[in-house]
Amino acid sequence: MNTFSTSDAQVLVLGATGKTGRRVLQQLQARGVRVRAGSRSAQPAFDWELPATWAGALAGCTSVYVSYQPDLAVPGALETVSAFFADAKRANVQHIVLLSGRGEVEAAQAEQALAASGVPWTVLRASWFAQNFSEGFFQEPLQHGGMLALPVSNVAEPFVDVDDIADVAVAALTEPGHLGKLYELTGPEALTFAQAVDEIAQASGRPLQFMPVRSEAFRDEMLKAGTPAEAVDLALYLFATVLDGRNTRPADGVQQALGRAPRPFAAYARAAAEAGAWTAPSLG
Repeated sequence: MNTFSTSDAQVLVLGATGKTGRRVLQQLQARGVRVRAGSRSAQPAFDWELPATWAGALAGCTSVYVSYQPDLAVPGALETVSAFFADAKRANVQHIVLLSGRGEVEAAQAEQALAASGVPWTVLRASWFAQNFSEGFFQEPLQHGGMLALPVSNVAEPFVDVDDIADVAVAALTEPGHLGKLYELTGPEALTFAQAVDEIAQASGRPLQFMPVRSEAFRDEMLKAGTPAEAVDLALYLFATVLDGRNTRPADGVQQALGRAPRPFAAYARAAAEAGAWTAPSLG
């Protein structure tokens, strides 16, 4: 059982400006939890690439939400998070909630490193984020050109709403019963990328399309657009591995953790469309 008490706890939220971390931070603040943002711009600053910043960010914190940037699949990530877990142990952190990636070998290795660290843990093993279409690099081609071209086949993915991830993370950080639990977080149904774009087209009222392309063409276009080569390589690696059908079956982690069903992709798409995520830019 968690020993969490809002009167004496302080939570460090890493990736505090990212898709999940921002939401976790906001929810904890709304609940009156003492919270510290972990980012390069925060005070004290936190930088994954500067281990000397870790101790200051950890000082006085009883729990940590760990979202590793850019992804646990990148080279060197395992060594980095393992070193951080050791620092957290030395700082007497009582609970780490780790955001992991479903179907990623490297993410599974990070989960194992956390379990071996001696720090009580909860793992959130998430599928691809629905918000990649509205807050990630899928958004711009849909918003500006109306066409999303990716090197993926007709494989379905149970895209998870990051609001569901944040809800589970906050529950794990503030409520008893989540220590030692691994939650596989997905949406309630699996959609192909073409089906997901169709849902977005219906929600936004725009004639959006999806087109599968070869990896070489995708790489050339991304580099031409100024995307860093390492980011392109990571995307291609994930497209080729995680999106091979291994993750198609939806999981029940949201139901296990929260006692409710996850939000359907169509509901996410309607909300994002209403917020203007895919509104065509004005020509004026």
